[in-house]
Amino acid sequence: MVGLGDNNNPSCQNNISSKAKDKKKNKKKKRGGSKRKMTAEQTSAFKSVTEWVYLDRHHHPNSSSTAGLSSWVVDDFGVQKSLGRGMEKMVFELHSHSKHSDGFLSPSKLVERAHGNGVSHRAWVKVLALTDHDTMSGITEAVEAARRFGIKIIPGVEISTIFSPRNPEMEEPVHILAYYSSCGPTRYEELDKLLANIREGRYVRAKDMVLKLNKLKLPLKWEHVTKIAGKGVAPGRLHVARAMVEAGYVENLKQAFARYLYDGGPAYSTGSEPLAEEAVQLICETGGLAVLAHPWALKNPIPIIRRLKDAGLHGMEVYRSDGRLAAYNDLADTYNLLKLGGSDYHGRGGHGESELGSVNLPVVVLHDFLKVARPIWCSAIKDILESYAKEPSDTNLAKIARFTRMGSFKGSTPSSCGKDLIDRCLASWLTAEEQQNDEFEAIRLKLSHATINLSGVQVPIETK
Repeated sequence: MVGLGDNNNPSCQNNISSKAKDKKKNKKKKRGGSKRKMTAEQTSAFKSVTEWVYLDRHHHPNSSSTAGLSSWVVDDFGVQKSLGRGMEKMVFELHSHSKHSDGFLSPSKLVERAHGNGVSHRAWVKVLALTDHDTMSGITEAVEAARRFGIKIIPGVEISTIFSPRNPEMEEPVHILAYYSSCGPTRYEELDKLLANIREGRYVRAKDMVLKLNKLKLPLKWEHVTKIAGKGVAPGRLHVARAMVEAGYVENLKQAFARYLYDGGPAYSTGSEPLAEEAVQLICETGGLAVLAHPWALKNPIPIIRRLKDAGLHGMEVYRSDGRLAAYNDLADTYNLLKLGGSDYHGRGGHGESELGSVNLPVVVLHDFLKVARPIWCSAIKDILESYAKEPSDTNLAKIARFTRMGSFKGSTPSSCGKDLIDRCLASWLTAEEQQNDEFEAIRLKLSHATINLSGVQVPIETK
């Protein structure tokens, strides 16, 4: 999320064309609409999507016949299953934030929220992408929590970048979402260095914002901002805005952005963001899927989308909780980009924020997403496993289990520990057909002679 003020900036709102929302057309449908049986295309897409969602489970809605689909119906936004207590939705949440950046919930609490525990809104999220700003530090906790609820976590990150054309007046911030496999980026150190540089710049940027506010006769304290951000979290605009509200300088977050913190506002400041094209290229080179976040917040979306497409951009957000934005749907068609979306959930509460899981992407859209993403992820997993098979070092082992606490292997026998390691990488992300190719078989053969070192204990890997 660019910031609460970014989406409420009048200059941004004016850029949404009159056809931006299919509002009248979808008004009744968003309230429930007519439910109907799936078409042949939707049925095929649904089978493929559910196969991936439930790869590591023995029982799931996708069976070899269509009998298991009889209780599922489709509306204009997604697939739903009739239950005695209501409707269950197959929901992918592809844009969310935790306390590791500017969210209000821990990764564990975010996962619980996605599952629907203790809240009136049953999100029914089956797949959750944690996309914190410029950090992937919350992924491990999210993965561990998700196991308790049967939710699949897509390791993600929202990268802060800058679009810098020849005309300086057209320069503006751009956020790029990156989606990775269960093993994460193939060249994690390179991506992590980029993200660390951005986070360091966020400290400088936030301090400059506080200084500007002080010059505007608002004596906000830097210590107040860092306390809200939390230990080890790089402060962002939302943290500054929260400090302003708590200090009584503004009534709410929206006012803080509208008056002071919007792009180009009196207290706005830039950081050390990389060029948007460079970030997209790095995402592609490290086994990720690159997606443009909230294009409706951009002042000049067309030249940005054109430039990023040339750099390798895979998709852009088109769907929001209030429906599909037609103008950006058309842009995605023009540049042959995937049409995605997510709630951009931060956990602020109140009426100004979309609920987690409230963007129900059509099943055909989910199928298109996975059709592009899965070969990329499969190749990335293969490369990471190959690195360990060639050199079974602790460093390469850490790359495989980057988002898995190694303690979760403790208590396993040596043989099952090796099997667990491979299964964690493959079973929940790749189909049996994807795993049973010559390249993976060669890796399995190499791994059969390798060992795992857990806290100094050599554990031999055994494969089938």
